[in-house]
Amino acid sequence: MSATKATNKLLLPSMMCADFGCLRDEVAALEAAGADGLHLDLMDGAFVPNYGMGLQDIAWICGNATVPCDVHMMVERPGRYVHKFVELGARVVYVHPEADPHVARTLATIRELGAKAGVALNPGTSFATVEPVLPLCDYVLAMTVNPGFAGQRWLDFVNPKLERLVEASHEGDNAYEVVVDGNCSPERIAQASAMGVRSFVLGTASLFGHGDYAQSMAKLRAL
Repeated sequence: MSATKATNKLLLPSMMCADFGCLRDEVAALEAAGADGLHLDLMDGAFVPNYGMGLQDIAWICGNATVPCDVHMMVERPGRYVHKFVELGARVVYVHPEADPHVARTLATIRELGAKAGVALNPGTSFATVEPVLPLCDYVLAMTVNPGFAGQRWLDFVNPKLERLVEASHEGDNAYEVVVDGNCSPERIAQASAMGVRSFVLGTASLFGHGDYAQSMAKLRAL
């Protein structure tokens, strides 16, 4: 995925918020509205207290979408499964260092399989925790809510970490894109954009349940 629109924003609808009763229509409408990719959440009920999208959902979306799909693995020991999601067609795979004692190896494996590697940080996970593996990352998914549920409030104590992640993306061997996930309302997108963030996962705070997808995304892209 790359931010190729005029405003250089990467807008990624979170498919866990879509209407699964008409999934084909939802994917088509989001693509027509200008989505740069689709964000797919996998949850195991252990690492987070919820269950997310199933293998069949992810396989169908990856196989039918015309834009790149990423998979956010909110599961214990994700290194056991990353090959499966690359095989299904995920272009980016995110893993949590909190759930993987060998996250450096897992990130390297994702790249070896031909996908882009991403690390996801819980709100309470420090920048220092992931700093050593940042050269192995193509993307860093910064959670501004506790993972597992849509509709939560943005946690302001994460803001200094966002700023540090953006700053570090240009240091040394780092060359990753910061993506914000959690309560990406228009106001928060504007705030994070001012920090230098250009990529956002869109859920119920700004896209789903807010009327026409194309109009909503056009407004967000203009922020």
